[in-house]
Amino acid sequence: MPQTHHAQLDNVKRNFYNKINFYNGAVMQDVCYIEEVDQAMALLKPLRLEILRRLDEPRTCDDLAEVFQDSTQKIYYHVKALQEAGLVEKVADKRIRGTVEGYYRAVARSYWIAPSLVGKIGSLQQTRDQASLRILLQLAEDVIEDTARLGSQSEVGQPVASLSLSAQIHLADSAQRAQFLQELQTTFQNLAMKYGTAEDADDSMNFRLVLMCYPKRESKS
Repeated sequence: MPQTHHAQLDNVKRNFYNKINFYNGAVMQDVCYIEEVDQAMALLKPLRLEILRRLDEPRTCDDLAEVFQDSTQKIYYHVKALQEAGLVEKVADKRIRGTVEGYYRAVARSYWIAPSLVGKIGSLQQTRDQASLRILLQLAEDVIEDTARLGSQSEVGQPVASLSLSAQIHLADSAQRAQFLQELQTTFQNLAMKYGTAEDADDSMNFRLVLMCYPKRESKS
């Protein structure tokens, strides 16, 4: 019996995904800790941070070029730099019209820079601050978007389990900030390892944990 159009499309899609997953079966990490100067140097560029955020699933350089409205060559340059630094991995090759396209994916969902590197990359302080603020703004946008969607579920009677915590802290100098960051990284890593999402977990029971810290500016009356 000849296959229906939908069945043929399903087969094409299944073959495509098999190619994506066959090349590298590694599971994406929750957290990647940056402990090498070369890795930090490769990471601390605003465009590369945006590329990493988009590589939460396999994409080609052509895909990214379309997203960023930029040339494929420029995107490829940045993707290769991230790959050489161990922050991006190639997960598949796909042959299209005689050429081979590579599919790339970030190795982790979030990246933490070791406090010991701050002094070594001090010349990149402004870039690092700008990159951190961009991530902070993106996280804030994601939280607003997610809570708006969850709010609509609550309005129709669906239960929504959520939690929010807030505290004000005082960090007197760079040494204390570094100590706080180290303790926070350790705690966050332990929680991620203990409660991290399993590959075969029920998606409906997944939760997102977002942690933000920024200077508190008192408004002038």
